[in-house]
This record gives sequence, structure tokens and C-alpha cells, in this order.
Amino acid sequence: MRQAGPWSPSCSSTSDRFPLSNTAECGSELSVEPEKREVRAANPPHLCRMRPIVSFYVCYLLCLGLSLACVVCVCVWNSRWRGGFAWDGSGLQFNWHPVLMVTGLIVLYGNGAVLYRIPLTWGQNKLPWKLLHATVMLLALVLSVVGLCAVFEFHNAHNTPNLYSLHSWIGIAATALFAIQWVVGLAGFLLPCSPVSLRALLKPVHVWMGGSILWLSIAACISGINEKLFFVLKASAPPAYDALPPEALLANVLGVLIVAFGLVVLKILSNHEWQRPDSRPEDLVYTPLLQEENE
Repeated sequence: MRQAGPWSPSCSSTSDRFPLSNTAECGSELSVEPEKREVRAANPPHLCRMRPIVSFYVCYLLCLGLSLACVVCVCVWNSRWRGGFAWDGSGLQFNWHPVLMVTGLIVLYGNGAVLYRIPLTWGQNKLPWKLLHATVMLLALVLSVVGLCAVFEFHNAHNTPNLYSLHSWIGIAATALFAIQWVVGLAGFLLPCSPVSLRALLKPVHVWMGGSILWLSIAACISGINEKLFFVLKASAPPAYDALPPEALLANVLGVLIVAFGLVVLKILSNHEWQRPDSRPEDLVYTPLLQEENE
């Protein structure tokens, strides 16, 4: 009968009694692996899943803060320095144009676009959020159309040509594409008769078009703010724009806030960790923390 080597009994008996402590005696390769497993176990998986959720809410709060700042700035600008608001064909009617376009085409549109990214909506029925998304976008579209009506009526009352500037071309293009986007989205994603294959085909186009409309809206608002300042702050009637009076400073700040808001919205939309899990190909691998708690 073959005898075991002199070191075999000590290793086997030690491993039976102290499965972790004998690794230093029985081989250097085995001594490293249990330590790695202990380190991995020290990091709870919930903390790893919680980090993207916390970072999302920080970014989302910044988005809401910039939204409020944009609306406050455009309202203060047109109420304090431009004389207020009216609907009588005068310059006071024109003041509705920047307020409604910034509120509708920028603020409401951007916030409506990120609704699906809110983790509290994960693991819930998607239909109510689809309806809320469509409602917010419809309200944004209505405000934009009313804002266009305000400026067209003002121009017609003062015999001013319409649609001659680059600002007007970009603004009309953004609003027209927005209207088409809303109608196609309603037909493709909300109507029960819409086939799943059509929704799968429309979804990437819908997402790309949404980001493009937001960029066009930002370009239209920035060019419109600058155009307005050149019209009202002339060198022949001081204070001039190049002197940077308080009105020009506030309007420039408004433009910077609009750009910052757009960048935050696009950051939220482009981050794959913040996408709704049922819309990602790796859903089988990743399950959000809030969904696990709901289930």
C-alpha cells in the first residue's frame, strides 16, 4: 500500500479545521484568492447601484434649478426693462415672445425629455409616464405657438417683415419639427394599434430628433436674445450694448443659463446608467435598486 508524503497529512488536517488559515502553508497561489473574495464581499452591491441614482438626482436638481433661473431671468428682463406685458399689438405684446419661447421650447421641453430617466419611475407601469411626457410636451408646444403668434401679430401691426432673420428661420424650424415630433410620437407610441416593430423603428429616430430640436431651440433663443439687445441698446440711444448696462448683463446671463440647462439635459439623456432599465439591452444584467425594493 502506497504511503502518503510527509507533508500531506498536515495539509489535509489543517484544511479540515482551518480552511482559510492553512493556505499560507499549503501554497502561495491559494493564499491570495480567499483574500480577494473577502474584499469583494466587503462592498455591498446596493452601494454600487445607489451611486448612479444619487448622481442622477444631483444632476436633476441642477436641471430644475437652471429651469427656474431661466424663467425668472426672462420674466424679470421683460417686466422691468421692457415695460411688462399686454396683447394689443404694441411692444408689450412682443414681450410675450421671449417669455413663452424660453418657458415652452426650452424649459418645459427639456424637463419633459428627462421624465423617463427619473429612477422613481422605474419598475412602474410606463403608460402614465408616457401620458405625462406627452402632456408636458403638448403644453410646451402650445406655449411656443402662442409665442410665435405674439411676434407675428406685433410685426404685422407695425408693418415689420416676418421671417427675414436667421433667428426666425431657426425658431420656425425648431417649432415645426417639434410639432411633427409630437404627432409622430403620439401615433407611434401611444396609439394601441401601433405595432411593436414600428415602435422599435421609431424610437432611435425619436430620441435623436428630440436632442436635435433642443439644440435648435437653444440656438434660436440665444440668437433672439442677442438680436433683441442689438435692437434696443443702440449707440444712438444710450446706454449702448457695448457698455454692458444691467439689462444687457441680465440678458447675457439668461443666455448662459439656457446653454447650461441644455448641456445638463443632454448629459442626462446621454448617460446610459440613467436610462430606464426596460429600454436597455443589458436589462437582464442590471436591475435598479428601487425596482428590487418595489418587487
